[in-house]
Amino acid sequence: MKVTGLLPLSLAIYRRLWPGRLAGLSMALLKATALEAAILAGHLLLYPTGLVQERRLPALPAQDGTARLPVRSGPPVVLLHGFIDNRSVFVLLRRSLAQHGRPRVESLNYSPLTCDIRTAAELLGRHVEEICERTGSARVDIVGHSLGGLIARYYVQCLGGDLRVRTLVTLGTPHAGTRVAPLADAHPIVRQMRPGSGVIEELTRPAPGCRTRFVSFWSDLDTVMDPVESACLDHPDLDVQNVQVTGIGHLALPVHPAVAAGIREALDTAHPGDALADGLTVA
Repeated sequence: MKVTGLLPLSLAIYRRLWPGRLAGLSMALLKATALEAAILAGHLLLYPTGLVQERRLPALPAQDGTARLPVRSGPPVVLLHGFIDNRSVFVLLRRSLAQHGRPRVESLNYSPLTCDIRTAAELLGRHVEEICERTGSARVDIVGHSLGGLIARYYVQCLGGDLRVRTLVTLGTPHAGTRVAPLADAHPIVRQMRPGSGVIEELTRPAPGCRTRFVSFWSDLDTVMDPVESACLDHPDLDVQNVQVTGIGHLALPVHPAVAAGIREALDTAHPGDALADGLTVA
């Protein structure tokens, strides 16, 4: 049984009916909350380092005979952060990718003043074209956290980005819209992340022949997703793999080692149904 977003009254009822399960749930929530607080503190320290756009990487240099780590043959990986964030959120993930043979990783910043997902998707498209031209690669892989995943999905589905994006990995992205923090509706881009918004409706339209493979990671304790299943991607025309992560929150998704392992395997394989990592469940 999956229980999310319980109110105090519901907790009281649940305590009477399933006292053992409530204790387990409370402990899991406590651990996830403590981890989220620690990650937030660390991210606040790193945040200033990610305010400026990183230096663009050239194409891979020719081997000069010196010993190097094995390099995989996959396309460049583009990392796209979430709402009111920057590329510093991916410090650990890009290190993990580089250590496992993917040195061509670029983190893109979009402005915190961005007010439209469509505009951000167009800008992403221009960045992707520049990366492909500079590196000589015909396609890229994208990893998007939260809003970043929604921006990348809009680019792929609605702006022809499936020609350039081989695999799109999303982490805690509100594919079906989220109802969390209703007071945040003053911001236009938050309204676009609501269920039934114009952007969400556009993404439900037919997308026949879409060439991009989607892998969506979602967590059972992601308090930014309301309901948590809104981070699952369900579209009849898309090649989709939904991967459930247990016991961690929204901020932990880009930094957790198990998720990083799952991302690496998602980028290394293009076959739906493969197990991604220990502790992750393919849906």
